[in-house]
Amino acid sequence: MIVIPARLKSTRFKDKILADIGGVPMFIKTAQNAKKIDDVLIAVDNENILNISLKYGFKTVLTSASHNSGTDRINEAVSKMALKDDEIIINLQGDEPFFETENLSKFKEFANIAITKKGYFMASAYKKISQSDADNPNLVKVVCDNLNNAIYFSRAKIPYPRESFDDYKGHIGIYAYSVKSLNEFCNFDESILENTEKLEQLRALSNDKKIAMCELATESIGIDTKEDLELALKKFKNKL
Repeated sequence: MIVIPARLKSTRFKDKILADIGGVPMFIKTAQNAKKIDDVLIAVDNENILNISLKYGFKTVLTSASHNSGTDRINEAVSKMALKDDEIIINLQGDEPFFETENLSKFKEFANIAITKKGYFMASAYKKISQSDADNPNLVKVVCDNLNNAIYFSRAKIPYPRESFDDYKGHIGIYAYSVKSLNEFCNFDESILENTEKLEQLRALSNDKKIAMCELATESIGIDTKEDLELALKKFKNKL
């Protein structure tokens, strides 16, 4: 199941999930794409957003507005659905309306193998990025070990290039975990690193949990600012 956290408030882009993407709200466009791959559940924190989601025919759960992260919101929504502990949940951010369905399908297959067959706590994804993109603090970077497990995520440029380096990895905000691991994650205390970088995935690493990383060749743009939206609409105008 794909669960999309749809939080109304956003610090850098007011009410961004309601931004118009081809005539529908951004979070609905994301859900419509995701529905081509798997069942979709939308976790909202506002009754108006709930009504919009239901209007478009999506299974929707109203959650607390006090959650500090999308994962905590998803955990509350999933707990109300009475799912089995081993069911795989894919957390797709509501600000990814242009995330390709073929990449979502690839990630779903990767996550199922990593979690159910290899025993990973969770899975996520990255794409190769340029050195100039690596300088952008709004684009999260990840460094991996030789098995493509995440070592660390940061808004800073990592690794720091004391010598020539051209293998920077930009994190893609998509996660997968079993229902059991999702609940375990949300019962961990928030870590110092998580609160410093404002990156919830660091909570897992701080508790010695392995995150399997999937490389994806995606053109999608996660929309955090109005400038991101303008760039995305221009880039993907033929797909609207």
